[in-house]
Amino acid sequence: MKNLSEKVILVTGASKGIGAAIAKRLAEAGAKVIVNYAGSKAAAEDVVNNIKENGGEAIAVQADVSKADQVKDLFDQSIQEFGRIDVLVNNAGIMITKPLKDTTDEDFTRQFDINVRGVFNTLREASAKLADNGSIINFSTTVNRLMLPTYGTYVATKSAVEQLTRVFSKEVGRGINVNSVSPGPTNTELFVNGKPQQVIDHLASLNPFGRIGEPSDIAEIVVFLASDQAKWVNAQNIGVNGGMA
Repeated sequence: MKNLSEKVILVTGASKGIGAAIAKRLAEAGAKVIVNYAGSKAAAEDVVNNIKENGGEAIAVQADVSKADQVKDLFDQSIQEFGRIDVLVNNAGIMITKPLKDTTDEDFTRQFDINVRGVFNTLREASAKLADNGSIINFSTTVNRLMLPTYGTYVATKSAVEQLTRVFSKEVGRGINVNSVSPGPTNTELFVNGKPQQVIDHLASLNPFGRIGEPSDIAEIVVFLASDQAKWVNAQNIGVNGGMA
């Protein structure tokens, strides 16, 4: 069912992993998609080509979300191409896992610049440039609920995203609803690479389904939150983790 027909959706960090899966699934549901990327131009163009080959509409636009001027250009280019933006999906983010004692100033600043400042920059642009009755979906993490060692700075950034979500949902007005999604461990190249199988199996055992998530599991929730059927869902953080936490 193409319940997103006529919607224009901007997905940040959409060249790989969960972001790429979201962009493709949104297009399947009828949306016109802006595939944002920071450095992976070829991967972003592959996502766009895949969408077009399946009958959808998409463009790739480069922007580092931590840079306010680039985010402004991202919104302006997207609106110039499609006339408006109806939905913003803030998927771009990075994760550096280290004990606090080993976390450098650079580690701290880089995560906060992309994960928090990036969301701040896009929300600020969206406050004036997102279409009336639009939707915003930010990305947090299930790790916020687990108190896992080495994730301290990362979860601090995602906790900030959850608070920005709640407050902005009451500020933005114009019929725009704002929510966040908290995925659990998900089968992406970024997550799986470098992890022994026993670690992945342990993470899979922490939910009653006995597996880690797939990008498609996350994408389906985003499709719902981007649709008109979700308009009465506002200021919520939705765990998508199979019951892990």
